[in-house]
Amino acid sequence: MAHIHEKIDFTVAIFVVLNGQVLLVHHRQLDKWLPLGGHIELHEDPEAAALREAKEESGLEVELVGERPPTTGPGTRALIAPRFLDIHRISAAHEHIGMIYWARPKTGVVTLAPDEHHEIRWCSSPHLEEFRPPISDPVKWYCLKAFEEMASLDTPTPRDGSRFTDHGSSLSFRSV
Repeated sequence: MAHIHEKIDFTVAIFVVLNGQVLLVHHRQLDKWLPLGGHIELHEDPEAAALREAKEESGLEVELVGERPPTTGPGTRALIAPRFLDIHRISAAHEHIGMIYWARPKTGVVTLAPDEHHEIRWCSSPHLEEFRPPISDPVKWYCLKAFEEMASLDTPTPRDGSRFTDHGSSLSFRSV
């Protein structure tokens, strides 16, 4: 989507982690390796934007990882807080405030969004240095932090009782 404001926009970045690997895309327009993500639309909250962007950019339905405070009541809905926030310059006159989420896949098959990306791939920590063009230091740091924090979580099981099967750059499910 086009920028909502001329000076600053809010965005989401989703680091999807499965079995010690993170899903990264080679962004077509920026020629950079990035997590899934994009702009928060006017009609969305950050959580909805993260779920939408993950689905649009990878074909996966994901579960955001984090705590939802028990404060939901009439007129209030608690959201899962992003793990980190950053602000990054897009041009001399425009910045993005980025909300960085950890996530794990729930359902789907990893699918390239060819209008947006050259490539999509799962990557483990030892292979972060092998990407061309190189992964930026901030993206690399977030990948390493996601690996560290997500390693303590069990491999997710979809709610329907099936199990994840990793097929290199694809992800599918089988019944158990």
